[in-house]
Amino acid sequence: MAYISNWVRYMAHKLEYSLTLGLKNHTQGRVIDREFISVVMKNLLYGRITYLNSVKGEGMAPTMGSHDNTLLVRKLPDVDTRVRFLRPSRCLVFCLSGYVSVGDAVVLKDPNETHKYLVRRLAALQGSEMVSSDEKDKPFVLKKDQCWVVAENKEMKSKEAYDSRSFGPVSLADIVGRAIYCMRTAVDHGPVSNSEFSMQKDSPILAVELDVDELAKDHKA
Repeated sequence: MAYISNWVRYMAHKLEYSLTLGLKNHTQGRVIDREFISVVMKNLLYGRITYLNSVKGEGMAPTMGSHDNTLLVRKLPDVDTRVRFLRPSRCLVFCLSGYVSVGDAVVLKDPNETHKYLVRRLAALQGSEMVSSDEKDKPFVLKKDQCWVVAENKEMKSKEAYDSRSFGPVSLADIVGRAIYCMRTAVDHGPVSNSEFSMQKDSPILAVELDVDELAKDHKA
């Protein structure tokens, strides 16, 4: 029964993802009206909500190892801080995926090298007042669609940690996914700790799409 429940929840998330991605592509002019349904159905039937990503994790210890890590990342095609809904008709209402919370380990574009990606912990969202421990720095409030991300390694000094303390706030649009499982070594791996809300949403995806053997093969490669 639990297995069936996971599959039902997984397919609901897959539909959310397919609609969100289709709507984003439609808004950007990549998909015309008559193609929208077919694109959504293609993603629903054949697509995956996750992908594998290999990264070095010194800044995210102990969640990640200091050397190469293989992550299972949940795709977030259109990130937001609030739950949004799509109502294609009076009878149908869909919750669009892409919600992130403080505490999530997010994958984002490197602000200085946009072809590269970082994994950092989401520490604050738009509207939050940021106060520095250095009295010379004036407090400021994160603007709309901005967020603050930090490295997790407490042994690293703030100047050594490559995060918002060095490159400043980042746009939510630069977040492409949420890390949900990490393989540090072949014998040291497990789910990534995220916000309670996100872990509840990600649990059926882990149950269906996680393939430890596939992670191990990618990690070894």
